[in-house]
Amino acid sequence: MSASNLQIAGLSKRYGDFVALAPTSLDVAEGEFLTLLGPSGSGKTTLLSLIAGLALPDEGQIRINGVDVTYGAPYERDIGMVFQNYALFPHMTVAQNIAFPLQMRKTDAKATQDKVMQALEMVHLPHVAQRYPRELSGGQQQRIALARCMVYRPSIILMDEPLGALDKKLRDHMQLEIKRIHRELGTTIVYVTHDQEEAMTMSDRICLMNAGSIAQLGTPADLYFRPNSVFVADFLGESNLLDAVVTGRAGDQVQISVQGVAKGEAMAYDPVIANGKPVKLMLRPQNLRVHDSASADSDSSNGGSLSAKLTDIMVTGSMTKLYLEPHTANAAPLVAAFPTNRFGSQYEVGQTLGLSWLAADAVAIAG
Repeated sequence: MSASNLQIAGLSKRYGDFVALAPTSLDVAEGEFLTLLGPSGSGKTTLLSLIAGLALPDEGQIRINGVDVTYGAPYERDIGMVFQNYALFPHMTVAQNIAFPLQMRKTDAKATQDKVMQALEMVHLPHVAQRYPRELSGGQQQRIALARCMVYRPSIILMDEPLGALDKKLRDHMQLEIKRIHRELGTTIVYVTHDQEEAMTMSDRICLMNAGSIAQLGTPADLYFRPNSVFVADFLGESNLLDAVVTGRAGDQVQISVQGVAKGEAMAYDPVIANGKPVKLMLRPQNLRVHDSASADSDSSNGGSLSAKLTDIMVTGSMTKLYLEPHTANAAPLVAAFPTNRFGSQYEVGQTLGLSWLAADAVAIAG
């Protein structure tokens, strides 16, 4: 990974007795796309505000390109900011909006005009230069906000839920546009969202936050396939979490007993998980294999198996979901998922089905 151009060390923020951000340390590499993800009140917007200089920390340090900017004004930080509400000046044309940050930096007129047109070309909107924001669609306004932010080429661009006001189809399109611009510019982006799919799609790394602290930091694949806590497993994507007990261990793989009935194997990345320790067994819906027979016994290729009663079927479009109740006392309901096909589901509500999984697709999580 490239050298860091954003370094955060021990940064914290309180509002009275409320801890908005516990002491937090984080390095962001030059050119990286880092997403701050988490539920409301997790601290992601507080952290972004501190980086932007819109709030001051109680303790800690922020360094941008090696310079301490902890208590510096926003304009001293070499950052750009894109907001959810676009924040375009309604009385200015598109070209004037984009030119504004250059004029504040006293860039000469010819260079300003050239940079404005370059920025409009970057967002594929050179034909709207003389229009006003009210004459543009929401997606066009958001692209103009991006152009205004990047026209002076800040080393870091901060984005605070920039796609939250758009409909799903337009939001999906803008995700691709932002990723394209990021690749072309190579600028560091710190992006705040509560949308898990958006974070998974766009990020080089995800910083998942909870209760003012970092719950897990890693690539989308790290967080999805190797969650380090029940919170991470439950928050990111859909998951089945079963109560289990570890009965043996060999390296990263453990033997488990689920509710004392289903036995099998799973991956365990936490070194403190030992024999006899209660764990949560995480199984993603698409990793549950469904069998017509209730006796889907574990074999050498399976990580485990159990039987369950089918209670509902839901076709969500590209995926079909089966909702099931395990034949185990007090076990939580399960969801299995597979690609929808034109023949429809061959299963019926009330049917008893067998479920199995591969050890590599199951994760035992301390908790």
